[in-house]
Amino acid sequence: MTFEQGFAEAERAADAAGKVTGVLTGAVKQLSKAASEGDLLKMRKASERLATIVESARQEVLNARSAWPFSPEEEEVYLRDSFADEVIRAANADNLPIQRQDEGLIVFPSILRVAPAERAVKINRRKVQAIRPSRVVKTLRDIQARKQKGTPEQLLETLYRAYRLVTGSEYGKTVTLSSIYDALTILPGSTASYDHTDFVRDLFLLDRSGVTRTKSGATYSLPASTGTKGKKASYTFVAPDGETISYYGIRFVEEPA
Repeated sequence: MTFEQGFAEAERAADAAGKVTGVLTGAVKQLSKAASEGDLLKMRKASERLATIVESARQEVLNARSAWPFSPEEEEVYLRDSFADEVIRAANADNLPIQRQDEGLIVFPSILRVAPAERAVKINRRKVQAIRPSRVVKTLRDIQARKQKGTPEQLLETLYRAYRLVTGSEYGKTVTLSSIYDALTILPGSTASYDHTDFVRDLFLLDRSGVTRTKSGATYSLPASTGTKGKKASYTFVAPDGETISYYGIRFVEEPA
């Protein structure tokens, strides 16, 4: 049983309970009307019908309560071990490009991570508790269709300030992007809200934006290092077209306007 199937069962059971509740409301109105008219025969028939419907409603409510097939312990295990695979299958079925990277799923430009203990997912660091796989895929597609918050210009200014902090008097040299990331996440808990996958996604967006000059006139480059392939100092990102891109260092130089 998958989460999608479990949610579908729970939804069907809830709909069935809702329908019988509507019938129950109608029977109550019939009894009320018969009483207001003083029609004993109609009152008796309405009372008997009401008793039958109440019993049916009780059963449908019980069915709705027990329709979800996972215990709390099973929920956490499934979220930890199987949920990401189910989201990937749902995305593929909906023709939504998706890639697994590190501890997250990439649906450009979003990063999705599963939070089993919280019974939630995090999409671009925002906690989302609506985790039916088909709903998650719809959310990712909706985000993809929206204009993203923030701009490449803002990111470039942030990287520039971090670069100046890291290089100090050695301004102009190439430094590793990992050192820039460390400067950006120096505060306690920062890496939890902005991890390496977030960082490399933002680098990619800047890299493809065509923005190269800061407000002060400095331009940047992203030098590669063939000697660091596979090392922690380098970052990789899967682009929307499936291309794998590696980033290693960054360098700013001052150029005349």
